Amino acid sequence: MQGKLTESASPYPDLDKMEILSFLKLMNEEDQKVPVAVARQIPEIGKLIVAISGKLQAGGRLFYVGAGTSGRLGVLDASECPPTFGVPDTMVTGIIAGGETALRKAVENAEDETLQGWLDLKQHDVNASDFVIGISASGDAPYVLKCLENCKGNGIATGSISCNPGAAISSVADYAVELLTGPEIISGSTRLKAGTAQKLVLNMISTAVMIRLGRIKGNKMIYVKPTNQKLKNRAVNMIMEMLNIDQIKASQLLFQYGSVADAVKNYR
Repeated sequence: MQGKLTESASPYPDLDKMEILSFLKLMNEEDQKVPVAVARQIPEIGKLIVAISGKLQAGGRLFYVGAGTSGRLGVLDASECPPTFGVPDTMVTGIIAGGETALRKAVENAEDETLQGWLDLKQHDVNASDFVIGISASGDAPYVLKCLENCKGNGIATGSISCNPGAAISSVADYAVELLTGPEIISGSTRLKAGTAQKLVLNMISTAVMIRLGRIKGNKMIYVKPTNQKLKNRAVNMIMEMLNIDQIKASQLLFQYGSVADAVKNYR
């Protein structure tokens, strides 16, 4: 791991001696480097989004594959797509090394498995109509790297999100994003800046792709699932604004059609 930015020594050797407010100020200053690193990769992120959108528009699916923090972030982003955008649970899927257990408890050796990533992906009948993104801060987690290599060998389009220049997964992926956030304030703790950068990019990917798929109208989540009172109120307010009607009528339409999109489409 020598020479990798994500494994470089922290430039702050005396964190344990710092006053809490000084430490928090320092950590905040380091975090401000993250959006700058993301901004540098916007052209590459854009290419990735266009490629994913094409696959999903044709009926394909998106898979995130990762280990540790990277895997958890992929699962998080995938799990939020159905309630936010009203898409099927199978459209965006997060796969993490170590499975469900690894979401809550570290299974760190799972990332060293060279075959399991591909085997886990195959459980979903992945094929050439789909798109797979490998997420790895170091860029060389075997679970992710070997999975992408198998995808390439089977004609499946791929992307990668890493935090090191010239990362191994970048050389395998069709569309590579490298977020150079630098050494972590705690040496090697990539749940910090690297994880934040990955989260920002995943936000960009899922949001932009869903906009391209027509799951957003203007700036409104017209396919949001009204599964609690807060979301029901939000849906009613959207219907009121979009149709210029009162709350009672908007509530009736939401009850009748189940979503803002269908209520607006069927309004006479």
